[in-house]
Amino acid sequence: MRTRPTTRRKARAARRVWDCYRRLLKKFGPQHWWPARTPFEVCVGAILTQNTAWSNVERAIANLRQAGMLNARDLHRLPTGRLARLIRPAGYFNVKARRLKNFVSVLVGKHGGRLDRLFQGDAWAARARLLDINGIGRETADSILLYAGNRPIFVVDAYTRRIFSRHGLVRMDADYDEIRLFFENALGELKGARRVKVFNEFHALIVRVGKDLCRKRIPRCGLCPLKPLLPNPAPSDRLSP
Repeated sequence: MRTRPTTRRKARAARRVWDCYRRLLKKFGPQHWWPARTPFEVCVGAILTQNTAWSNVERAIANLRQAGMLNARDLHRLPTGRLARLIRPAGYFNVKARRLKNFVSVLVGKHGGRLDRLFQGDAWAARARLLDINGIGRETADSILLYAGNRPIFVVDAYTRRIFSRHGLVRMDADYDEIRLFFENALGELKGARRVKVFNEFHALIVRVGKDLCRKRIPRCGLCPLKPLLPNPAPSDRLSP
């Protein structure tokens, strides 16, 4: 029996995704992401990193740590204005203070301050709980679930869209969950802890290459390990002045 064209396309896409992962891992090595001391700190960082560089988040988290506020109950009691001043380096500090307060209010008020209770049940039930919190979107929820909850959910960010649309694997304007499902299906052979580990590492590697090489305006394709996989013309040919 002949293989259906759709099945062949999916198999080719999966091979290309795996090729990208292996090339990035060989080039950059393990990224040891998410850089945090506790799962709760991962959650805080995921909320603070919205629309800012990680270096700014690190400064805000350092302020929280110095103030002894990197735990759910103390953050819950902390006045919003004081929290905003502590996280000022992360930018949009008033908005992010409210989002953090929303998160810890649910965590403490409904789950006794325990992340294991917030994450209980299957991944989609936990995801729904997070998305119900005002200020928590899909990327943030999935980052929390993958890096703090060890759930096999692939995180999609702007770098993912940019890199893999340039490689012809996803559309730049595709819905978030469409791209997430593409990667989860392409990496479908993975099971259990191995699936979580690869999702974790792959997303961190995507951030690395997106930040350093696959830049928005003028990508540095000549230095990128993914250059041999680019369609023609390469993005650098299209985007350079």
